[in-house]
Amino acid sequence: MNLEPKLPNVGDTIFSEMTLLAKECQAINLGQGYPDYQPDSVLLQAITDAMLSGHNQYAPMAGMPELREAIATKVRGQHGYSYDPNTEITVTSGASEGLMSTFQALVHQGDEVILIDPSYDLYAPAIVLAGGHPVHVPMQAPTRERPEFRVDWEAVEAAFTNKTRLLVLNFPHNPTGIIMHDEDLDALDHLASRHPQFLIISDEAYEHIVFDGEEQRSVIRRPALAARSVLISSFGKTFHATGWKIGYCCAPEAITKEIRRVHQFVVYSVNTPMQVGIAQYLQKGQALSALSTFYQKKRDRLAAGLLSTKLKPLHSSGTFFLLVDTSELASTTEKELAIRLTKEVGVTAIPVSAFYPDPSAPDANHRLLRLCFAKQDPTLDKAVERLQDAR
Repeated sequence: MNLEPKLPNVGDTIFSEMTLLAKECQAINLGQGYPDYQPDSVLLQAITDAMLSGHNQYAPMAGMPELREAIATKVRGQHGYSYDPNTEITVTSGASEGLMSTFQALVHQGDEVILIDPSYDLYAPAIVLAGGHPVHVPMQAPTRERPEFRVDWEAVEAAFTNKTRLLVLNFPHNPTGIIMHDEDLDALDHLASRHPQFLIISDEAYEHIVFDGEEQRSVIRRPALAARSVLISSFGKTFHATGWKIGYCCAPEAITKEIRRVHQFVVYSVNTPMQVGIAQYLQKGQALSALSTFYQKKRDRLAAGLLSTKLKPLHSSGTFFLLVDTSELASTTEKELAIRLTKEVGVTAIPVSAFYPDPSAPDANHRLLRLCFAKQDPTLDKAVERLQDAR
């Protein structure tokens, strides 16, 4: 049988590859982004109660009405922007399905989609499957004087053509941990005024994990941007339950109609008892306000511990990831170093180069690794202890 791959350059993701290696080497996995602790027992009970009370059949295609209402209330309270829960909010099978359905709905053959690198590895393959062309614009990499990534908005605008259909944003940003500031929203407003044809996908899966007294500055805080944006998020990240795969899309009605055309044939509807349980939990107003403080303590614990190693932490303003500068370790590519640390030290990380179109290219290798601190404190402490032996 002669099969022509639709994604000939895609194999297993770096997350699958490094997680498998971590298991083989019995390493502490700070690579793939998932917690090693349970969700709130109150939330678990709410989902159990939903199952026991009979919410076990298909949910409506767009999501359970009570969850869409709860999402609308949450978003309005967080950003001051109102979505109609009936026509502008769709519950999806995780943020990943929300992203895939949105790309399939909005990208047509030959459209260009701008990605800001390093970018999450789902985006480019989803664009290609939809018939589009990813256009990669690199961030300005960290320097000694400015030890964090920064979006080069002039380079982003220079990438626009008459074929540009979408701009993909991801803040708080995976993998760099940077967040949006007012000047970033100003730059986006400027782009919107000069290029009326493009839409925005704003992947805000880590929207409730922002540190140091900062806030999540979503694109929907600017009316001109909200009118052309799809806001996508994930309850898996918010509630320490990445395996549940419950997310949502918020967008103006005309855009939502197109997303739902695809969504109904991808999964039709999403896990019913989890939707009901999450809706009840959100209505009680628990957990969201405390999440940033919870994760900031873990960020600070890992960063402080790493100061005793040759891996120097960069500042993380959000997400549950921390980048480390590995310049003091033996020279190698980021991926080779991540593999070596897994095998020789027993700690697994993700190379930041994996978030670039060519991970082996010199301009994708800034000697940085990504560590996940969504772990129990003893796990983080043990990882630091092992990393002290890294050379």
